[in-house]
Amino acid sequence: MKLKIRRSNRKRARKVGFRSRSKTASGRKIIKRKRKKSGGRYRVG
Repeated sequence: MKLKIRRSNRKRARKVGFRSRSKTASGRKIIKRKRKKSGGRYRVG
């Protein structure tokens, strides 16, 4: 049986959240790409 690992929401937000993405150039590219792909419907923040 596989153990389910409890993930911390705070840790995840710090890693992949909007604020942490906006801080780096590559992160901003990711946001831009997601916005473009979903036709501007990518929910941010």
